[in-house]
Amino acid sequence: MKNQISERLAALREVMREEHLAAFIFPSTDPHNSEYVPDRWKGREWISGFDGSAGTAVVTMTSAALWTDSRYFIAAEEQLSGTEFQLMKMKVAGTPSIPSWLGAELRDSDSTEIGVDGSCMSAADVENLIQDMRKNGGITVRTNMDLLEKIWTDRPKVPSDKIEIYPTEYAGERCASKLQRIRQALREQHADGMLVAALDDIAWTTNLRGNDVHCNPVFVSYLLIATNKATLFVDKAKLSPEVIAYLKGEGVETADYSAILKGIDDYFEYNILLDPNEINYTLFQAASKHKIVAAPSPIPVLKAVKNESEVRGFKQAMLADGIAMTKFLRWLKPAVEQGNQTELSVSNKLEQLRSEQKNYKGLSFDTISAYQAHGAIVHYEPTCETDIPLKPEGFLLLDSGAQYLGGTTDITRTIALGDVTAEQRLVYTLVLKGHIQLELAKFPDGVAGTQIDALAREPLWREGLNFLHGTGHGVGAYLNVHEGPHQVRMEWKPTPLRAGMTITDEPGVYLENRFGVRIENTLLIVPYLTTEMGDFLQMESLTLCPIDTEPILLDRMTQEEIDWLNAYHQTVYQTLAPSLEDADREWLAAATKPIEK
Repeated sequence: MKNQISERLAALREVMREEHLAAFIFPSTDPHNSEYVPDRWKGREWISGFDGSAGTAVVTMTSAALWTDSRYFIAAEEQLSGTEFQLMKMKVAGTPSIPSWLGAELRDSDSTEIGVDGSCMSAADVENLIQDMRKNGGITVRTNMDLLEKIWTDRPKVPSDKIEIYPTEYAGERCASKLQRIRQALREQHADGMLVAALDDIAWTTNLRGNDVHCNPVFVSYLLIATNKATLFVDKAKLSPEVIAYLKGEGVETADYSAILKGIDDYFEYNILLDPNEINYTLFQAASKHKIVAAPSPIPVLKAVKNESEVRGFKQAMLADGIAMTKFLRWLKPAVEQGNQTELSVSNKLEQLRSEQKNYKGLSFDTISAYQAHGAIVHYEPTCETDIPLKPEGFLLLDSGAQYLGGTTDITRTIALGDVTAEQRLVYTLVLKGHIQLELAKFPDGVAGTQIDALAREPLWREGLNFLHGTGHGVGAYLNVHEGPHQVRMEWKPTPLRAGMTITDEPGVYLENRFGVRIENTLLIVPYLTTEMGDFLQMESLTLCPIDTEPILLDRMTQEEIDWLNAYHQTVYQTLAPSLEDADREWLAAATKPIEK
């Protein structure tokens, strides 16, 4: 692989030389600003060898660097080892920004131009880059090129899998009704129409699902919404006669995916809303002949609040997932004690048990099955090269999820496979305390996730511990496992929390070369009470799975925390038990029995 990276860099630099470019930037996104992208647009991974979901690679004629966040520091260091790429740890003191690094690297360069594929970077990011590069040496940014087309000889094509209709019994609302609500939201922003590029927003709006992105049931397309017309730009080979008829009945026309520039050119309304953080620079520039309303898309907020049918679907999905997790956990420790189990083998076992459940559609992300030191790698995914055997001792961190017809699951459990150290018990208990404190939260309607983030961190902060990833993210209704715009995290995210939103609760601690602990449930925000001060909200656990009580230091737990855990376990048992066979039910009864100091 290292030789391949060298060959690819050599080929890239040859084309850069022809184009008189001093550097080229490879973001992680596709033309839809997706977090997870189809293989065709995995250019950053192809040029660098780093396969994490977040990061930016930058190549000059004499150097190369890759920026990524704390989730991937350890993994990126390993994957970049032996290549030219230098790891740049984002948000770590002393790490230069991309513009400042380029300014220094190109100070003596013959060229003052750098390149980026404008169709694979948001308009906001490109505009910021242009401004920053002017300040760092007067460097010009060219956006009209896709150098990968010239050097990636076996580049995958745009996916062409068939699209399916998502039943209204699960969606809870027709596409035509959603379009009506979107148009109302647009009117409130004095916009006549909008271009939608985010694939999960398009899938939600149209009540369609696809298979174009690994683990995400979306399809490559654009949706152009006008006052009395909507057009889905998609490869027509993906559309069956049934889907075409369905769309027509919902007031949606179709055009070829490649015709999006013509569609923008032909747009007939007075103005158009474009979200500069969603729409790529190429399309944003193409729309500049129209009056642009540059504003956030209204769809993510509408999508984030689940209706009754979606909540019901989530609970069905969590029931199925809880059954699979119970069967898996009953099997796990005896299997490890017998030997011959590895990170990959237990991951495969869990996937098999999930696949046996009703309405299972696939994984919602690749399983993180991380034993001991691997648990400190936040987004570690075992491969044939990294897979290690499990022993009846220490921690297995298992972060996994599935797609069901009704909803999407995301759960993390850290499991003691046998004896654990005093340090592991302390960290496990502190993480659990943080998890419970967020689940116990009561807060005013409209509070932002940032304002309650400290609840999950305070038990860790008291001991000088912290984690650098977010504490919680929204989860889609048989859609993407990461859904915004609301989040619970330290960085300021102003989106208000509302009843009906899903949110994860996943604090963790990661001690490099030792172990990691994370405990995660998916929650539903629900009403708590109404007073003269207004409406208050709280969290309801959707996830149904026991939390390992063996490593807990009970003397570090408050009575309120113990009461919450016992009540949660009672709910888990009462909900799952009727659907379990005798042996699984007996195991679950033992795993959820009350604990006390």
